[in-house]
Amino acid sequence: MGDSIERLYQAVIAAKDLDPATSRTARLFQRGSAKMAKKLAEEAIEVVIDAVNGKSDAVVRESADLLYNLTVLWASAGVKPEDVWREMERRERLLGIAEKLPKAPVKLPKTAPVPVVRRRIVALENRLRKRQS
Repeated sequence: MGDSIERLYQAVIAAKDLDPATSRTARLFQRGSAKMAKKLAEEAIEVVIDAVNGKSDAVVRESADLLYNLTVLWASAGVKPEDVWREMERRERLLGIAEKLPKAPVKLPKTAPVPVVRRRIVALENRLRKRQS
């Protein structure tokens, strides 16, 4: 898989300066990162819809489109596939390959609160008794 993504990435880099009239990749680069991000989001939504509807063949096709658009956005952002693989390796060392890093720091389990022992305030209690009598 990594080799396929690397080949795709290299093809995207090679195509980015082609004629936008004939190259979809060059057209995306011409339109900028906002358009690239929009296309990536559209493909992700299509994958989700097809998965929810149980259309495995469509999920495969749309996933290929998703990976293409992700690779285009990476190239635009100056991110290389090996940068992503390095991050995945780092995460695997921390949590295992099948886990996603949490967005917030890991919270420690809550412990039972320590009861606060209050001393009696004798002077105030005496004043209150005198006022009440």
